[in-house]
Amino acid sequence: MSDVETLTYKNKGNLGLLDLLPLTPGRLLDCGCGAGDNARILGDRGWQVTAVTLDPREKEAADPFCQAVYLADLEEGLPPELEGAFDVVLASHVLEHLARPDRLLDQVRDRLRPGGVLAVALPNIAHYSQRFSLLRGRFSYTETGPLDGTHLRFYTFWTAIELLERNGYSLIVTKIEGALPWWKARRCLPTRLLRSVDTAIVPRVPNLFGYQSLLIARPSKTGAC
Repeated sequence: MSDVETLTYKNKGNLGLLDLLPLTPGRLLDCGCGAGDNARILGDRGWQVTAVTLDPREKEAADPFCQAVYLADLEEGLPPELEGAFDVVLASHVLEHLARPDRLLDQVRDRLRPGGVLAVALPNIAHYSQRFSLLRGRFSYTETGPLDGTHLRFYTFWTAIELLERNGYSLIVTKIEGALPWWKARRCLPTRLLRSVDTAIVPRVPNLFGYQSLLIARPSKTGAC
């Protein structure tokens, strides 16, 4: 198995977040692009993707799907050699890896074109599975998921919203993705019924049933507080 195939951040792309982006494709900056899974989908949809990653192996994997891939530590902000403005800046499961996400969010505001948006996905640490683990006295880091060992910050649905608002953004779309704990009942009940109940209940108690927060935001007129 090659190095590219074993990258930690290789996945099928975050379709839940990508489907919230503007329908008209333009220029997009993918912060923390991983192996290029989101970039591949976005390229197929007509987006011109520029990407940033810390890992040379991820750069190699993402290169075929991007116009350019920069090697940089987003903890220090966007790479200085990055040029131009963007219609969308994508940060899919990135901000939780930063000790100071405010630095990146501040720079992103200046890189968005008029009418441009920031698209963010963050894991929800208050999901019921994490609550059950805490009740059992468990808080163990893992290779992936909400307790990924590289996560430096933890967010709920509400604190994810607060993060963007506190750093000078106005929310356009706030969405939670998740499902009720159907367990074995999922095998017996009709899929349409399950989806219907999930759609009705999950948004009402997002911190309990949501596994990721999806946010679309624009720079506010007043900027950061």
